[in-house]
Amino acid sequence: MAVVNGAKLKKILAALEGNWQAEMEGYHTYQTLADRDTDPVRPHVLRHLAQAELEHAALWASRIKELGGPEPEYKGSPGGEADSLANKAGGVRMALRRLEIEESRHIANYGLQLKELGDEGSIAILEHVIEDEKEHHRELGSLLRGHYQAPAGAPKVDPRAVLDELLAKRDNGRKQAGSWIGDAIYGVNDGLGAIFGIVSGVSGATAGDSKYVLLAGITGMIASALSMGSGAYLAAKSEREIYDAEVAREKEAIELNQPEARELLSLYYQVKGLPEEDAERVVDHIARDPQQLLKALASERLGASEEALSKPIVSAVSGALSTAIGAIIPVIPFFFLQGIPAVIAAAIVSLVAHFAVGAAKSLITVRSWWSSGLEMTIVGAVEGIVTYGLGILIGKGGI
Repeated sequence: MAVVNGAKLKKILAALEGNWQAEMEGYHTYQTLADRDTDPVRPHVLRHLAQAELEHAALWASRIKELGGPEPEYKGSPGGEADSLANKAGGVRMALRRLEIEESRHIANYGLQLKELGDEGSIAILEHVIEDEKEHHRELGSLLRGHYQAPAGAPKVDPRAVLDELLAKRDNGRKQAGSWIGDAIYGVNDGLGAIFGIVSGVSGATAGDSKYVLLAGITGMIASALSMGSGAYLAAKSEREIYDAEVAREKEAIELNQPEARELLSLYYQVKGLPEEDAERVVDHIARDPQQLLKALASERLGASEEALSKPIVSAVSGALSTAIGAIIPVIPFFFLQGIPAVIAAAIVSLVAHFAVGAAKSLITVRSWWSSGLEMTIVGAVEGIVTYGLGILIGKGGI
């Protein structure tokens, strides 16, 4: 085995330490997501991935020790990236999408190390880990796309554990924080965009006369907030009514033909990756309680549980308040300024707010915060220029 020393050894140890940290963070992320997930299949897959990450970390720690380096110490969060604001806001599926992207980055990084490290022991580990990471990337993609099949060597799913996690939906299947955060962000965005257009247009028509701009802006804010709140209320109420109607139909179908209902539920679990024998065993357990059979089948067919449905009043209040908050931003400068200075101040404040809202959208998407913020800023600037120009034309009697 070749001996390395000096600056080269320091570089190799730094790379291996980074690899170890990344694998440990992956382990904690997968494990935390698995502990919190109430899906019948995903937690088993995530724990399998967590164990693989832990094994990779052990390989890197062993190589670091062989090269005389210090024992690595984990510096990340106990929950890994699962506790990041972006993953909490976006929910499980968005977290999995981010992890899928992260696995591809790990593969690319390990590929570069194959060319650059020049250490035989580390290269042997890299070749093994890269193949595993490619498999992880495929597994995450399969989970996201709903056609997961367990890889060779993966632990067999325990039907009793699957049943327990399925029943846990009664307590833990509530709507995730990402849902209301997303609603709030889009509410602010709608209010900001609509009233910024009104303020720009009226400013162009009146040369920034605060009296008219405040009148138009405040009435527009109230109308937008009430419209958004009532729309959110009716949407949530309709969603719940549709769910209740579908559950009633499912209940009737189960009463008329329970064997068919059991077969259908079994097929849903098989599509998710459970072997037929295990799927049948899980369904047998669930079917002992007709109410649980109804809940499980409704959850699979409708993609939601009763606990996960939005509450109409909460949706109405959050929609109205978030829209009002966004709508008041372009109006604020006209409480203190007049004329062109007020118009300039409103434009600056509104464009900054557009950037902030766009950046906040990255919490529920996989885009970078700066590109999302820049896009929103450009959209807001175009909107402001167009409506301001139209306001000038109207004010001069050009239209």
